[in-house]
Amino acid sequence: MRKLIVTNIISVDGYYSGPGDNVMAMPFDPAFDHYVVERLRAADTLLLGRKSFDGFKDYWPPVADDPNRPEVEREISRLNGAMPKVVISDTLTRDRTAPWTNTTIVGRADAHEHVAALKREQGKDILVFGSHIVWNGLLAAGLVDELHLMVGPSLLGAGIPMFEGHPEVPLRLLDARVLAGSQLVLSRYAPR
Repeated sequence: MRKLIVTNIISVDGYYSGPGDNVMAMPFDPAFDHYVVERLRAADTLLLGRKSFDGFKDYWPPVADDPNRPEVEREISRLNGAMPKVVISDTLTRDRTAPWTNTTIVGRADAHEHVAALKREQGKDILVFGSHIVWNGLLAAGLVDELHLMVGPSLLGAGIPMFEGHPEVPLRLLDARVLAGSQLVLSRYAPR
């Protein structure tokens, strides 16, 4: 049975992105990229919402061949591009997935059933980055196995909260540590 792992960076005050949905307001640092590569290497499926998918496909593909980018970012680009992607969306169409043709589109009404079937398959982890609307619903439905939250040293004061609009989900702390050379605190949780 495969694990569904959600990996996200959040602010100390619990925001998933800053004011105006500004993801770049988050406290990224090089340790974030190194942890992302670690998670991608342990996975064989990337699960995304449409908005995160659009952002990733617009940003990551050209990074792989850009010699001016750090090698860790180039590896993220290569791993993202090669990995099969499942996008939960009622609005994305096949013609808007290029250059990532290894993409499956699943409607919201079928998302939980599709993810449960993916988890029953043999393989590596199923990984979710961003996509807070998608993973919030999957967490509430009992389909998320682990949350890997990187809490960064910033108070945004406004933005999009990490978790909202769903019933309470009790969590159990699996591990907490400061990422090497970073001010990001990685906290890993599993639903109880």
